[in-house]
Amino acid sequence: MKFSCTKDELLTSINIVQKAVSTKSTLPVLEGILIQTQKDALKLVATDLDLYIETYMGASIQREGSVVLKSRIFSEIVRMLPEGNVTIEVDQQNVAVIRSAGSEITLIGFDSQDFPVIPKVEEKNPIELPQDLVSNVIRQVTFAVSKDETKPILQGVLMEVTGNEVNFVALDGYRMALRTCTLDKTYEEKSVVIPGKNLNEIGKILTQDDAKVSITMADNHVLFDLGYTRIISRLLEGEFINYKQFIVDDHTTRFKVNCKNMLDSVLRASLVAMDGKYYIARLSIIDDKLIITSNSEMGKAYEELPISKEGNDLDIAFNFRYLLDVLRAVDCEEIYMDCTTNVSPAIITPVDNNSFLYLLLPVRTTSN
Repeated sequence: MKFSCTKDELLTSINIVQKAVSTKSTLPVLEGILIQTQKDALKLVATDLDLYIETYMGASIQREGSVVLKSRIFSEIVRMLPEGNVTIEVDQQNVAVIRSAGSEITLIGFDSQDFPVIPKVEEKNPIELPQDLVSNVIRQVTFAVSKDETKPILQGVLMEVTGNEVNFVALDGYRMALRTCTLDKTYEEKSVVIPGKNLNEIGKILTQDDAKVSITMADNHVLFDLGYTRIISRLLEGEFINYKQFIVDDHTTRFKVNCKNMLDSVLRASLVAMDGKYYIARLSIIDDKLIITSNSEMGKAYEELPISKEGNDLDIAFNFRYLLDVLRAVDCEEIYMDCTTNVSPAIITPVDNNSFLYLLLPVRTTSN
């Protein structure tokens, strides 16, 4: 095999597929990137058998072939090459010679025949969404994925197509994130559970523009097709929790607040609690004020914000980190927080649309 391409294009493609390279496998070939000629293009593939990523790039092909090169060292070599064109030549023994300007580096590779076969996903009834939207959705829900390995289904994100909407849901027993997107037409109902760690890697590849990504949900895998890049993730087995049972509209207290102002206040109040035994934000909803307090051996904080309130006054407490995760994830100017009691879940929604819903369990304190 022999081909030439630009350093920048090759490095970009390596960075894309490298997100699926295995770091813990006992199979050395999974630590590599498959490089394969495709007429006047080059295909790069990597997998950890859980996530598969393949991407295509332009190249001048002098001799067809394929090889697997160790990802870590190959990427570092390319990164440190001089700017300009790169030529890579591979012999029958899978020895690659990488040349650029005055540099020549030899790298021993693996036989491409030992590389796993990529699962085939029939692109049947795919949904299409803008890449920047899906990237934001992933950011807005994956923080709520469980880290508890004894509940593997909660380590994933539910992707649920219903009519002309698709819901993305994650929960860990302490908080829940629900993000809803409107589709261009009505689709057949279907749901899958995608590993949260895989979704995070997918989010890093999606572009921050309105270019479309086509998503196909199959029985065992989900495919994200970006055109030049295809990403296939294994699905989690099992039935996701009926999350709708937790969304109960029986609040006795509701307040409206500017999201950025609340985020800034909570951030400041969290500073004195960071080294304390309890990382707790205490919220007092009184008349037209939201009072946020915290204290520890280091000191104490007091923040006061104007709000618009309906219903009863209430004192309620939350874990700072969980509250900050939600406030950082929301993408709107104002939010509602609905509460029933100081020991029942609070529900946070945007004022101007129904694109997201966050549920947050309060912390029990001595005053509860």
